Amino acid sequence: MKPSLRPFAAPLLGLFGLLALAPQHTLAAYPEKIIRTVVPTAPGTPIDVVTRIVTARMARELGQSIFVENKAGAGGTLGGQEVLRSPADGYTLMTVFMPMTVAPSLMAKVPFDLQKDFAPVGQMVWSYNVLVSHPSVPVTTTAELVKLLKAQPGKMSYATGGMGTPAHMTGELFKIDTKTFAVHVPYNQFGQAISDLIGGTHQFMFAASAPVLPFIQQGRLRALAVTGAQRLAVLPDTPTLLELGYKDMVVRDWQGLMVKTGTPPAIVAKLNAAIAVALADPEVKQSLAKLGVDPAPGSAAQLGALVASESARWSAVVKKQGLKFE
Repeated sequence: MKPSLRPFAAPLLGLFGLLALAPQHTLAAYPEKIIRTVVPTAPGTPIDVVTRIVTARMARELGQSIFVENKAGAGGTLGGQEVLRSPADGYTLMTVFMPMTVAPSLMAKVPFDLQKDFAPVGQMVWSYNVLVSHPSVPVTTTAELVKLLKAQPGKMSYATGGMGTPAHMTGELFKIDTKTFAVHVPYNQFGQAISDLIGGTHQFMFAASAPVLPFIQQGRLRALAVTGAQRLAVLPDTPTLLELGYKDMVVRDWQGLMVKTGTPPAIVAKLNAAIAVALADPEVKQSLAKLGVDPAPGSAAQLGALVASESARWSAVVKKQGLKFE
């Protein structure tokens, strides 16, 4: 008589059932350890500060700590390389921002493909630049600045925090749109660029609103226009470039979170939901408002589409202006 397999059937079926449920259990338990967010800029920059504000609230929602690690340099590529060295398990995030969509067309070689090697999680914020001039420049409007630039081609300069930054690319777009020329002077530190503008070394610049707002209020800088589609609440009397007739000059800087491609979709969805909760928090909104940025919750797919459209837009500007990373 052949031995019956029935005594072993139930244990085997139970084992197979546990194995089948193992991946789902792992995803349900995520996160089981500390999460790292790599920020491709220096500590204290607007990108760094926004990331810390949002991820601190995300950590509360996820029930796990999130620590921020700064890996600045080379248009965000150093930070990207750091993330690619980590497993695609959702425990290493990366802050992505506009210059990272510029880098591939600006630099001779970028060690990764932002759209293929990384998966979008969700956008965090929108932010905007302000066109400011030194009080010694005899202009009070954008039209007067354009007229002066045309009268003195190459005689005026504008400072930025570096090649490929929002300030730089907005400046290049402005030169295209107004058919003017001014000398671009990149700095390694955005703060030094502002200091030299205040000191009169340069005549104008496009700058993030929060850092220059105190100097505008003190009369040490003059606000001519903002780059958003609407006026900023902190500068209600300053017109947008759009309303002044510069239709191509709506420029919004942005920050979001990405992970390494291959990260389980369920983990991406959980992280995206945590971003949404963070951005809806009144305290987070208040903190972001002080920085002059707007919450921008959305799906992972929406961030992916933004990265693609920004890459195409700035690639065209780099090509038209013949720009190369210096």
